[in-house]
Amino acid sequence: MTYEPSHVIAEIGCNHKGEMDIAYELIKTAAIYCKVDAVKFQKRNNKELLTPEQYSAPHPNPANSYGATYGEHREFLEFNVDQHRQLKAWCEEFGLTYSTSVWDLTSAKEIASLEPVTIKIPSACNTHFEMLTWLCRNYPGEIQISVGMTTLAEEKAIVDLFVAEGRAKDLVIFSCTSGYPVPFADICLLEITRLKETYGDIVKSIGFSGHHLGIAVDVAAYTLGAHIVERHYTLDRTWKGTDHAASLEPEGMRKLKRDLTAVHAALTHKPTEILGIEQAQRDKLKYRKS
Repeated sequence: MTYEPSHVIAEIGCNHKGEMDIAYELIKTAAIYCKVDAVKFQKRNNKELLTPEQYSAPHPNPANSYGATYGEHREFLEFNVDQHRQLKAWCEEFGLTYSTSVWDLTSAKEIASLEPVTIKIPSACNTHFEMLTWLCRNYPGEIQISVGMTTLAEEKAIVDLFVAEGRAKDLVIFSCTSGYPVPFADICLLEITRLKETYGDIVKSIGFSGHHLGIAVDVAAYTLGAHIVERHYTLDRTWKGTDHAASLEPEGMRKLKRDLTAVHAALTHKPTEILGIEQAQRDKLKYRKS
């Protein structure tokens, strides 16, 4: 197997708490301190995505809510298209790839209008085939899709759609378990192997989107062949909100990128029987029969 260099996505999502100043700091820190490759946000049209009952209901965890209802909470955390245009400009200023998860057709159209190099479809929306079809026909960039909480039949239907639309080579499938945080036993890393064996020759690439604790699992995911690794990212895991606890702070994200870079350098065969670094030790230490 030939290993590509790691591509690490720091998913900011809504961890900016609805504040552009925090979003800027997250982007800047991701680029300069963490040295990741990309950051990702989220875009929702909440009136389209939620039923009136869901919109008007209280947040299931009131301590994490930014509004009196779930709809108000979601609206508080939502950036508009012009704000996303600014986020993209900041990413470009710092040499990062800008990406956004789109949760509905309106959001997909809005983000596509910004012409990002990639758009993400979260696990929750990967069977929104109207949205997938629109993106296949109107957005020329890379389309990333997570397959958490997705049946094998649904997974195949997604790939079949991209094949039928002639866009399979623009599709990146992310192995994912939808939970926050996910216990290690439920990460199921060998799903990466299954996805590669099933779709590796059909799609552009296989990635890994993790919601677990620590960074050891991500290194294993990369070694199994998922060179794109996505992790939630925050400046403070104690902040108010549902995603912060399952996110990496800057030091963790920096170590993740550092470790994946080191592992990539190490994943080689010996080019010669005795490496140059070994020769001096061989001359000095190797047993020789008198």
